[in-house]
Amino acid sequence: MDFDLTLPAPAKLNLFLHINGRRKDGYHLLQTVFQLLDRGDQLSFRATKTPDIQLTPPMPDVPHEENLIVRAARLLQAHSNTSQGAQIQLEKVLPMGGGLGGGSSNAATTLLALNQLWSLDLSLDTLAEIGLQLGADVPVFVRGQSAFAEGVGEQLSPVKLPENWYVILCPNCHVSTPEIFSNERLTRDTPKIKIAPASEGQGLEEACSKGRNDCEPVATDLYPAIKDAIFWLNQFGDGRMTGTGACCFCRFNSQAEAEKVLNEAQSKFKGFIAKGVNTSPALEGLNEAN
Repeated sequence: MDFDLTLPAPAKLNLFLHINGRRKDGYHLLQTVFQLLDRGDQLSFRATKTPDIQLTPPMPDVPHEENLIVRAARLLQAHSNTSQGAQIQLEKVLPMGGGLGGGSSNAATTLLALNQLWSLDLSLDTLAEIGLQLGADVPVFVRGQSAFAEGVGEQLSPVKLPENWYVILCPNCHVSTPEIFSNERLTRDTPKIKIAPASEGQGLEEACSKGRNDCEPVATDLYPAIKDAIFWLNQFGDGRMTGTGACCFCRFNSQAEAEKVLNEAQSKFKGFIAKGVNTSPALEGLNEAN
């Protein structure tokens, strides 16, 4: 099949993740820095004149209409009242339940691609608002900039981060985000930090280096494989978990360093290396297609 547009759906890391409180509706208030990566899934799209949304291949254990890709397309149809549909092909690279934002990034790339293919001309602000209905991580992928996030993750301030290399290990477990956030052992009172909008430099570096992931103690208790991966990475630097897990990462200054550590890890862990980027490869691909 010939597709009209193919775009990446990049992964992200949470360089730190502080839980500051919980709203009455159950959503958690947080602060985090989203580091976008140059590695992720890939989606191909073909616009159709009928409203059907077709997704291949089917994803095991995820019903078609519950898939975030399909839900994103349905929300965009409803918002725009379009009668158009799409055939979508997903090349899945990122592990599910890994804390790398794969599902959220897939949804964001779907919104960006279909907005163009259906000639809707919706702004990034509008697409981000639609994406927020699908999950708190979706807006950062729609806007396509590494960012400092507050609120439930939707209040975004773009930041310029060093484009370091990362070793990402993927423990053999699937972590449920609701399970982590509903756990009574999760601390929800980390004091807020102040980072200026469009921040860069020492203040941001300090926040990323001294911060922590408040979800990590809960996740490592529930999933010993995560604890093992972090312990192994700590030989080389500051090993941390991203999101609610299960994936863990460590930062390196060069690709060669990262490759060397990954080679050592591969006898015990699955993983990959990726470069941190400040602009999403999805937005870059969309601009090139225009």
